[in-house]
Amino acid sequence: MLFCGKRGAVSEIFTNFGPKLYYLYLMSIPKHLFRAVGAVCLLASSMIYAADRGASKEAGIPLYKDSKAPLEARVADLLGRMTLEEKAGQLVCPLGWEMYEKLPDGTVRISERFRQMNSGGMPVGSYWAVLRADPWTQKTLENGLSPRQGAEALNAMQRFAVDSTRLGIPILFAEEAPHGHMAIGTTVFPTGLGMASTWNPDLLRAAGVAVGDELEAVGAGVGYGPVMDIARDPRWSRMEESFGEDPYLTGVMATAYMDGMQRGADPGAEARVFSTLKHFAGYGVPESGHNGAPTSMGPIQLLSQNLPQFKMAVKQGVGSIMTSYNTVDGVPSTGNRFLLTDILRERWGLDGVIFSDLYSIDGMVGQVAADKTEAGAVALKSGVDIDLGANCYGARTLEALQRGLITEADLDRAVAEVLRMKFRLGLFENPYVDPAKTATRVRTAENISLAREVARQGSVLLKNDGVLPLSKDLKRIAVIGPNADMQYNQLGDYTAPQPEESVVTVLEGIREAVSPSTEVIYARGCAIRDTTASDIAGAVEAARRSDAVVLVLGGSSGRDFKTKYIETGAAEGATAEPGLIPDMDCGEGMDRSTLDLLGDQNRLLEAVLQTGKPVVVVYIQGRTLDMNAACEGANALLTAWYPGGEGGHGVADILFGDYNPSGRLPVSIPRSVGQLPVYYSQSIQRDYIDAPGSPLYPFGYGLGYTTFEYSDLSVKPATEPGALLEVTANVRNTGEREGTETAQLYIHDMVASVAQPPLLLKGFRQVSLKPGEQKVVRFLLGADELSVINPALEEVVEPGEFIIFVGSSSEDLHLKERVRL
Repeated sequence: MLFCGKRGAVSEIFTNFGPKLYYLYLMSIPKHLFRAVGAVCLLASSMIYAADRGASKEAGIPLYKDSKAPLEARVADLLGRMTLEEKAGQLVCPLGWEMYEKLPDGTVRISERFRQMNSGGMPVGSYWAVLRADPWTQKTLENGLSPRQGAEALNAMQRFAVDSTRLGIPILFAEEAPHGHMAIGTTVFPTGLGMASTWNPDLLRAAGVAVGDELEAVGAGVGYGPVMDIARDPRWSRMEESFGEDPYLTGVMATAYMDGMQRGADPGAEARVFSTLKHFAGYGVPESGHNGAPTSMGPIQLLSQNLPQFKMAVKQGVGSIMTSYNTVDGVPSTGNRFLLTDILRERWGLDGVIFSDLYSIDGMVGQVAADKTEAGAVALKSGVDIDLGANCYGARTLEALQRGLITEADLDRAVAEVLRMKFRLGLFENPYVDPAKTATRVRTAENISLAREVARQGSVLLKNDGVLPLSKDLKRIAVIGPNADMQYNQLGDYTAPQPEESVVTVLEGIREAVSPSTEVIYARGCAIRDTTASDIAGAVEAARRSDAVVLVLGGSSGRDFKTKYIETGAAEGATAEPGLIPDMDCGEGMDRSTLDLLGDQNRLLEAVLQTGKPVVVVYIQGRTLDMNAACEGANALLTAWYPGGEGGHGVADILFGDYNPSGRLPVSIPRSVGQLPVYYSQSIQRDYIDAPGSPLYPFGYGLGYTTFEYSDLSVKPATEPGALLEVTANVRNTGEREGTETAQLYIHDMVASVAQPPLLLKGFRQVSLKPGEQKVVRFLLGADELSVINPALEEVVEPGEFIIFVGSSSEDLHLKERVRL
């Protein structure tokens, strides 16, 4: 049937069915007929399309360079022209910051190292973090690149690839972008916990649009981020990057950020940059809180409690996903064919590239592989397309072919995914960017304002006895603490050095907010960890002289040149140079055994509280640190997480009432390390004989400067397609100020084939209300919200009774109703 009829009919058949047949061929399904038909179909359709378009040999235009040709025809044409060496080169992604040279006059050129890599028969397909700057890369404000210089550097590298390699295949540039592009001169947003605390997906989509704009402006095609790991152990050093402890909240919020990054302001547009979700799978719940440690979890819990957020993003069209360093039930995530192929590609339908995490393929040596060649073969056959770090693919892929560890079909499948991404990004048609336009797209006034909005919506007010909001006309305000005026401590990990004028600290934000007649007194008091230069007495004196105190404590993920880093870029938490101890207590590799405030911070807190002055404690932190003393003794308590470059303005907006706080916790705040893990959906949270089992502050909790009342819960069958239940409730503002409430819907499946948690978040709605105003919030629950993973690992909706809860947090559920499906 495929080979009869007119050329146009055959072309139409190819357009509709050819990609699927080709996919079967590349996946090396052991059906020779399918492979033969797929190959012939592609060859025939390519020839027919070339004839229809006049793209003949005489015209000298290869089909893969014809932008109007079908995507799969272009992929097949280019793949058929490539040598094995060229194919292998497409699967490597080396470290990129050594690929350029910055000359004394500020001009940029490609390095000799780059030329050597791309002058032979195996040109490099991708580079990672060309524009990254931090102490690990040894790139600073002086020797790193501005946005314009970054665009010029990527253009130069791209020009060499297009003009000086045999086939002219453009390079895929991947950059870190979990909360802004990790490069000099960009907009720094709050880290993941701060983003998630907004509970505002529309706001996060706007943030994603801004980050995608900044990536696209310099020529990057992939942004690594957001981080979708479910984080339930704050000892883990990377909690700050996550969106918290819940898969539903993470899925909604991170997918919004991802979608904005990929598609820009138009949700229906094609991707202009591809997001890479991190890390697949189970990485955020390691044993003992150690980064990269094994994950002890069965497949049912993995699929139901740790992976739904990834499925949500795949359904929304994410472009790529990154594996993780850990093992799950003994199987390395980077070599887990069940997860990467059976679940991610075949069950969920991922249409995109899978990256390894940096050197994670290397890490399988001594686990499930005897050497790097074998490790590369395991990863490739499991579904990993690109080797980040480039030690196990490339030449070792060719060796794996010779040793019979992989087939050419395995190689072709991965190469096709990489080429497909490059075609979708339009790199063959538009490989270059205009460096002059970076000034109009990177760190714009609009992006800065947006970062401020995310910072204030992402700060969570945990306690307030009425002291807040502060008056801007106080005679004296003391601003005290190690995080009051330390720029890099509020930016979080995966942040490049930024010009001093681009970061607003809490002290600076307060000084700008108060009236000119108010005196602001600053005293650092102590460092985050070091105790050699503490001045508790000076801080106490500043507090006693003031009418109110803002005490800024917490942690730091600010990297410095004294800290040592391992090969993957993670910090070595137990080592430091002699002398002052760096502030860094969080960020990749900085795992903790306690959650105590470090250094002299507890001494400082106790001393300031004893002055009897009104004290507002602000935590700037990357994990849920111990807050017991502040909860008990302070007049008000606010967590701003790592609030980013505009964090000082965001915090000051809340302190002085220019913004009514609306942030809600995306994680439970524990009382002690001894109760870990503590998260809202646990089946058992009984009290201990010596302490409560409940968290200090629960998931979903947050205060504002007004109050709300819930009433009139209604649960009934839904009439809209795809929905099973419609839930409505009334929310009324019972206070004296306009405010925003986040109504949260939880469910409990009472009897199922697998025991279900007592509570699962399945919906949330934000509603802004004036004093006395009431509005209806509405939720639709469908199969995605009401299904379970059964013992056969199938996702099914099972008939039975459910309890529907609606309220303001996981511990303050005002309304509930039982319903039968």
